[in-house]
Parts: sequence; structure tokens; C-alpha cells
Amino acid sequence: MAPRIAVVAAGAMGAAVGKRLTSAGCTVFTTLEGRSSGTRKRAEDAGMQDATLSHIAKNADWVLSILPPSEAYAFAKSFLEVYPSGQTREVGFADCNAVSTGTIKRIRDLFEGTGIKFIDAGIIGGPPRENYDPTFYASADSEEVLNSFVELNKYGMKIKPLIGEGSGIGDASALKMSYAGIQKGLTGLTTTVILAAHASSPATAQALISEMSLSQPALLQRTTKSIPDMLPKAYRWVGEMEEISAFVGESGENNIHKGLASTFARVEKSLKGDNADVEVLKDFVERAKKVLAEREGGPDKT
Repeated sequence: MAPRIAVVAAGAMGAAVGKRLTSAGCTVFTTLEGRSSGTRKRAEDAGMQDATLSHIAKNADWVLSILPPSEAYAFAKSFLEVYPSGQTREVGFADCNAVSTGTIKRIRDLFEGTGIKFIDAGIIGGPPRENYDPTFYASADSEEVLNSFVELNKYGMKIKPLIGEGSGIGDASALKMSYAGIQKGLTGLTTTVILAAHASSPATAQALISEMSLSQPALLQRTTKSIPDMLPKAYRWVGEMEEISAFVGESGENNIHKGLASTFARVEKSLKGDNADVEVLKDFVERAKKVLAEREGGPDKT
């Protein structure tokens, strides 16, 4: 019998994961109270069932927490508040959020003595789609618990366990922080410098495109894809950069990602109409595409 799985929440990633699971025959719950019409539509299209947190606590076999990092700890607490004391049915809780090792261990500690199987999971990649799956890297303090989570590979998920000497809770989050610190950190760095170049003058930004097309074409090509992809997610990346900063540690180096958090917060403000930064970034991307196409000897076909 296919497991009953709760995916909270039905954002772009959560709904796509939910659809993959329902397509494999799983019953998938989510909570839609207070959610937008867009979220409700995604959940409906994915075949997810609206349920209260209490219903989920009593009926789900696994709970996948897929939320903005700032909401991860509060959701874990809310789940435990409605979890029936003395419940003997096995339930697993996988925190799949982009949080630091310190945060994931604080969440793990909430579950101590509850009997709930706890998994530290970090998602690397975008939402599942046809012929593509992100990887859920997973770690746990119990090999048995980890193996039970890996069993969900039978239902359309791609889970890779992190095992070996000293492995346990924190490893999956550490991997996610390391990977995102590089990948999203590079997007934040290029965003920061593009805005600074344009602030000097539009001519400076154009010269930056020209030089990069000659000496760093691969990086410029990456920028034309990474910045448009980042724009609708900037609000989520603020918290993620703060978690990465905590992961790096209390030293001067952690200021790197604190600064990038400020960059993404600035972009989010621009999306709300507070400044013209988003238009500057979009214009930079379109100009870069044109220059790259010209360098390749043909018109820009995008």
C-alpha cells in the first residue's frame, strides 16, 4: 500500500513534489488555510488533499516540510503541538528546508522523546518535472530511520542517503548550505556588482557586458539565466543567505552571505515597486544576450 504523505507547503517545489507522489499512487495531504489562490490551484492540479495539521498528524506516514527557511522551526513546533501524545503509529518528519546545521539540530531536539522518526533532508535542484528530479540528500541519527525514508524512492522521489563515519543529523543541511552558498552566492555576487556598475553609469554596465563576453563568456551566459530565475525567489533567498551565514560561522567570513541577504532583500523591495533595480537587471540580461549572440556570429534568437 502506498504511503500517505503530507507536503507542507504547496509552493512551486512542494506542489511539484506532491504531483510526483500522487502520480505514483500516494495520498498526499497539505494545509491550505490562509494560502493564496495560486497555492490552492497548484495543490489542486497536483492532486493534493487539503487537510488540517491535526488530521495530518494523525494520518500521515511521512511529513515533508518544504518551506521558506524562516518558517521551518515554527512549523515543526506547530506540528508537535497537535501530535497526539501516546500515538503508537509510526510517523516520519523530514525537514527539507535550506537551514543551517545549528537550526536543523534545534529542530531535531524538538522531536527528542516523541517517537517520531526525524530526517534532515536538503533538496538540491529545482522542482520535479518531466524527465527531471531534484535530489533529496538525507541524513539521520539512525540508519534504520534513514533507510525507511529512502524507501520513498519507490514513489518517484530521488533520495540519496549520506552515510559513513560520523554521519548524522546536520550532514544534509551542511551539504545544502555549501552548495547553495556557492551557486546562489554567485548569483548574489553578480547581482550586487551589476547594480553597482549601473549606479556608476549605464555606460559602465554596458562595458562590463562587453568585457565579460570576451574574457568570461561562460559566466556571462550563466548570468543571463541565473538572474531571471532568481527574481521571483529573492524573498526566499534572503533567509537562506542568513542560514548560510550562520553555517559559515561566527567569523568575518560570515559577513559575505549576510551582505548577499541584503542584496536579495533589495531585489525583493524592487519587485514591490520600491526601486528600479529589477528593471536594471532585466535590461542587463537582455543586453548581455544580444552581445553574446553577436559574438557567436548570429542574431539573438531568444
